[in-house]
Amino acid sequence: MKKKLSIILSGTLILGGLLAGCGGDKAPETDANKTQTEAPAGQTATGELKDGTYFAQGEMNEKSGWQYNVTLKVEGGKITDADWNATNIKAGPDKKTVSESGEYGMKAGGAQAEWHEQAEKAEQFLIEKQDPAAITVNDEGKTDAISGVSISVNEFVELAQKALQAGPTEAGPYKDGAYHAEGEMDANSGWKSTVDLTVVNGNVVAAYFSGVNEAGEDKQDFSKDGKYGMKEKGGAQAEWHEQVQKAQQFFLENQGVGSASFNDEGKTDAISGVSIGVQEYFTLAEKALEGAKK
Repeated sequence: MKKKLSIILSGTLILGGLLAGCGGDKAPETDANKTQTEAPAGQTATGELKDGTYFAQGEMNEKSGWQYNVTLKVEGGKITDADWNATNIKAGPDKKTVSESGEYGMKAGGAQAEWHEQAEKAEQFLIEKQDPAAITVNDEGKTDAISGVSISVNEFVELAQKALQAGPTEAGPYKDGAYHAEGEMDANSGWKSTVDLTVVNGNVVAAYFSGVNEAGEDKQDFSKDGKYGMKEKGGAQAEWHEQVQKAQQFFLENQGVGSASFNDEGKTDAISGVSIGVQEYFTLAEKALEGAKK
């Protein structure tokens, strides 16, 4: 009986020691173990917005031909200016400029106000509310929160949120606006090279490398319609417009010629999938931006 009791007591002591050991091995909670909740890049430790300029750009809508962007200015921790705009697939004038000139023609289509007028109301609403989330949208991207606004505002809301989340950005070296340059008519090819650029927040955000012939046809459109026929007629790896668009993208990513060098034919190995001569377009782009320098 004593022997049995002794075994029970020993087992109790061992179990107690194991439990104590488990508790003792638990590491004390440190700051590294705690879940950290960091403030968005555009906010200070107190939750206020950092002063500066905020910018965000959406994706190109191939159907409409517009790519939206939002520029916000913050002073004293508050949004003091908002600019909702869009660049065209062919660069050139921005959407507000096109709307202001009457070319967009929303009122002619039965709208209560032109696009730029409605965009300005959305901008003012954001400045008043100081929060993009205050603009509630339905499944069509439209809102009842802003009187006089019937256009879709979902991209404005999303891009404003994206810009604030990313934090302030430095403006580029150019003056905002549309810029154009063109070369000489090539007697052999029958095309004159053209370049159109759009600058927003000091940076080139839209580029269109193309050309025009005696009939006034656009070279990229000519190629898209299958009239140029580089693949069919010349055995090229891609059509002309597909290759020149890659050169456009390279220009935008590098804000210029970047590391590209060209041979005597104006061709480069720096841009994958581009076998056509594109040097003239980079030269024309540089010429177009001469008047854009601040």
